[in-house]
Amino acid sequence: MSHGLPTQPAEAFTKRRRALAAQLDGPALLFSGVARPMNYPANIYPFRPDSHFLYLTGAWLEHAAVFIDGARDILFMPAPDPDDAVWHGPGPGWADMQQATGVSEIRDIEQLPQFLASAPATATLPAIDAITRFHQGRMLSRSWADPGTPTQLNERDGALANAMIASRMIHDAAALEQMRVAGQATVAAHTAGMAATKPGMRESDVRAAMEATLLARDMTTAYGSIVTVHGQILHSRGYDNPIAAGDLLLADVGASHGGWASDVTRTWPVSGKFSATQRTIYEIVLASQLAAIDLVKPGARYRDIHLAAGLVIAQGLVDEGILKGDPEGLVERGAHAMFFVHGLGHIIGLDVHDMEDLGDRAGYAPGRERSSQFGLCFLRLDRDLQAGMAVTIEPGFYQVPALLAPGSELTQPFDADNSLDRAKLAKFADVRGIRIEDDVLVTATGNEVLTRALAKRPDQVEAMVGVGVG
Repeated sequence: MSHGLPTQPAEAFTKRRRALAAQLDGPALLFSGVARPMNYPANIYPFRPDSHFLYLTGAWLEHAAVFIDGARDILFMPAPDPDDAVWHGPGPGWADMQQATGVSEIRDIEQLPQFLASAPATATLPAIDAITRFHQGRMLSRSWADPGTPTQLNERDGALANAMIASRMIHDAAALEQMRVAGQATVAAHTAGMAATKPGMRESDVRAAMEATLLARDMTTAYGSIVTVHGQILHSRGYDNPIAAGDLLLADVGASHGGWASDVTRTWPVSGKFSATQRTIYEIVLASQLAAIDLVKPGARYRDIHLAAGLVIAQGLVDEGILKGDPEGLVERGAHAMFFVHGLGHIIGLDVHDMEDLGDRAGYAPGRERSSQFGLCFLRLDRDLQAGMAVTIEPGFYQVPALLAPGSELTQPFDADNSLDRAKLAKFADVRGIRIEDDVLVTATGNEVLTRALAKRPDQVEAMVGVGVG
């Protein structure tokens, strides 16, 4: 897709550019980025344009940039290379690209430095890849040590960042169309993974079944898949473990469609039957997720929803005797974070953690800062929800050895005041990690679970495991 035309009408991108320009006092320039080599120049990682550039143009272009100034848009892109047609086939011409993106004109990217010499007040956002960021900084007199640190943005660039956040935070119809297709593919991938699961396989076998479903739709994953029997490893990247009866398999896999992401996690028993202890904890996590989803609506503060989800988990663990005390007090002190260490979720859109290249400027509303409390400090989103936003809701329960080891900095206070009953916890040794995650759209009247077609009730999940095994 290195020369791919947008897959949606040009009007959608023109409308986005005009909405962004209306929030700015001057011109802006966004770069597409470049493909990066793995080990020698011709062996490159799959290219994916910068998300801000993709949002405004829909064009799958390397070495490109879009200039926006009021009602004028200029797409700067490389001139056609005859060698490229030999090795990669013919690409769209400039006229085709102009019509597909709706820009005012297209110019050779080699003209960009000279063009910018006459536009010194142009705002920009730091590119993620170092090569583009170097050239960008040289042309626009910028220097960023870390592109994800919003305090390093000057006033013009900060205004552009805020405008981009406001634009991308509320999804338009074109974005939602892409996200729904990504969600449907993700549901199919998880269904295939459950169906393929049987004892004696390896994690990689299930991963292959899931990702094959996406490849068959000409899609890829939105992030590195997590498919593991070690669900306590939050970002597991290995797939070589055997899966056996008695194991829970945690799969965090999401499709990318036209760059738009889906992000879903399900946890299921390899044997097709939860043990009594596994089912107990699974139902606690599910109750937490369902309670959190019910709270998703315009005006709700995401941090409050996170704490409400934690309260359900704390109550469930008190009911099982694992935690002792008043659930509200336990959440206030962060005791539940021993088992639910991460935040409830995040914004989702063109990136699975949408706009996190802009740091907490995107995830946190002005005037709000991250808590220093363990667990709550990992919350990626603290904004009041608005209709059109899309978020993930993904509570979990994990027995992370590094966190639960006696004497650890986290558990020591709860051991000292007898809030944690390790003898009761030991009975749940077959529950390494459980997470249940869906993509949720905030609507005018509440919410819509974009991935609701994927079963998550324990009986439904059990019935889906192994059905495709001959």
